[in-house]
Parts: sequence; C-alpha cells; structure tokens
Amino acid sequence: MGHDHDHASAASIRHEKPLWWALGLIAGFMLVELAAAFATNSLALLSDAAHMATDALALGIALVAVRLSRRPPDAQRSFGYVRTEAMGAMANGLLLFCLSAYILWESVQRFLEPAPVASIGMLVVGIAGLVVNLVAMRLLQAGSGESLNMKGAYLEVWADMIGSIGVIVAALVIRFTGWQAADPIIAAAIGLWVLPRAWTLVRQAGNVLMMGVPEGIDLGQVRAALAGLPGVAGVHDLHVWSLASSRAAMTAHLVVDASADPRALRHLAAGLLRERFDIGHATLQVEGAGDCHGPDCDDAHPLAAHDAHAHHHGHAHRH
Repeated sequence: MGHDHDHASAASIRHEKPLWWALGLIAGFMLVELAAAFATNSLALLSDAAHMATDALALGIALVAVRLSRRPPDAQRSFGYVRTEAMGAMANGLLLFCLSAYILWESVQRFLEPAPVASIGMLVVGIAGLVVNLVAMRLLQAGSGESLNMKGAYLEVWADMIGSIGVIVAALVIRFTGWQAADPIIAAAIGLWVLPRAWTLVRQAGNVLMMGVPEGIDLGQVRAALAGLPGVAGVHDLHVWSLASSRAAMTAHLVVDASADPRALRHLAAGLLRERFDIGHATLQVEGAGDCHGPDCDDAHPLAAHDAHAHHHGHAHRH
C-alpha cells in the first residue's frame, strides 16, 4: 500500500500546477465577461460568465481535493483522504446542475421580455472566452483521464467552452439577421447540453461514495475467476468497491480443499486480481470447508447458490 500511496501523491502533485494556472485564467476572464455581459445586455454572455464563476469555484474545489488526497492515512482514516476526489467531483456535478437550472430560468424570462443585445461586444468577448477555455482545457486534459476530481474540473471548463461557442454563434446571428431570440435560444441550448454531463459526473462520484462496484468490473466475473483457481471450493463474502476513481479494493473468503497451500493460493489470487481486474488492494481470507460460518455458507442462501453456480461455471470454462 505504501507504493500505491506514493503513486497517488506523485499524481496529485503533477495535477496541482495545471489547476492553479487554469484557475487564474478562468477567474480573471470571468470578471471581464461579467462586466461585458451587463454592458452588452447579453443573456448568453451573462450565462457564460456565470458558468465561468462556477468553473472558478470548481477548480478551487479540485485544488482542495488534490491537497487533501495527499494526506497520509491516520488513526481516524485508515485509507487516508482519497475519497476527497469523489467529494470534489460530486460538488462540481451539483454546481453544473444549479448552473443549468439558472440558465434555463433566465432564458424563459428573456423570451417573455425580449431585450436588445450589443452583438459586436458580445462577439469579441465570446471569442476571447473561447481562447481562454481552450488553454484551460489543454492544461487539464492530461489529468482528466486519471482522476474523477480532475475530470469534474475538465468537464466544467469543457462545458464553458461550448458556452463560448454558443455566445459567438448568437452574436453572429443577431449581428447579421437582427433576430434577438437567438440569445435566449442559445443560452437554453447550453443549459440543456450541460445537464446530462452533470448527471454522469454525479453518478460516477456517487458510486465511489456509496462504495459501489467500480465501472468496468463485473462482480460475477471476479467471483468466477476466484472460484476457478486450483483448490478453491467456494467463494463467499465477496465485496469490491472504489477507494477512488482509479483505485479499487476488495475482500473475499476463499473456501479451499485440504490439498491447497493457503499462502501460495493467496499469492496466485492477488496476482490474478491485479492483472485481470486492476484490483491492487485485496484482502483474502482462506479457510477450510468446516471453518465457514454465516449466512453465505448456507446452501439455501441466494449468495451461496450463486457461489456454487460460479464455481461450476469457472471449472467448466477451464476444461
């Protein structure tokens, strides 16, 4: 586990500097865009400025999560602070939901009470915002594939980049056609585009916080793989969960026959879990058939019946 913690610390240090640069860019331009939104009377620009404000908050949350995740385990938190990554991602997802609701509400109000928009100023600020977002996305792109927290920050900036494109399109439509309704329509489209991405982020973070099975891992396949090892007569009390978006943990009891070497079996099972399922932290209890106690050992219990089915299926696959 020391190696895993060192790797996580190195990754979080590597992600922190791009976060600081992206935060500086986003927060600075957000102030410019907010002033321009009031000067041009553009709802699309105001919605994009609001989105940039949530971007800045999201990046701040991500930075706090990165710093906390580097703290080592202690007497109160034996796994350390790795779950702060998921907590930061959850907060960012909820921010995206609130932002989308705000944009949709303001779009309806603007439809009911149309207002003229200064399209030239809107266009200039929209282009500048697009450049800022593209630079910030470039800074965050590498970390977005390694960390759920970084993915949340990247998704915030990515959604804002789409918002900047929307601002540019709305400004061009108003400039060349005079159709003022383009402003609230583009703003509403941005809000509707963000919603499903916010839901995906909240769902992924919630799965980690609820100790759900990590995405990409099939619990039935893990059970069958363990049951198919030489000397294993059954598997029970199997639990797989996410410590963080890229770290899985597992516990299981392996019922073995008398010919099995418990130490060698644990080593073999740990290697299988690491190589096939990318589970690096596994606690395995090896026990004889007569040592199994509890509801999972009862043949009438649904889990035990599933164990037996997986065991037979595993051996059939081997043969």
